Amino acid sequence: MRISEIAEALELDTVTAIAEDREVTGVYACDFLSRVMSCCGAGNIWITVQTHLNVLAVAELNDAACIIVPEGISPGSATVERALEKGIAILSSKLPTYELCWRLHTILEA
Repeated sequence: MRISEIAEALELDTVTAIAEDREVTGVYACDFLSRVMSCCGAGNIWITVQTHLNVLAVAELNDAACIIVPEGISPGSATVERALEKGIAILSSKLPTYELCWRLHTILEA
């Protein structure tokens, strides 16, 4: 399933409209950057409440398909600007992390 299809199905807000046609290979939810670096696979959606610039370096290192920020949290302008420069897709959701993961599992396993 593509990022754009997931965004539509879950009514996600697009923060950076980049790589919307990229295929998603899985989902990883974690806020510990060192853990994400070792466990988030290439093509995975990464769900995190972290919105500082370091998340972009980790997403790029792991070749994450996109970052989804849950709970209505908005990334700051510096993060958005750098994500656009680096070509990293960021989406946001009002849903809590657990519900977002559950819904992603439901649509990806369908």
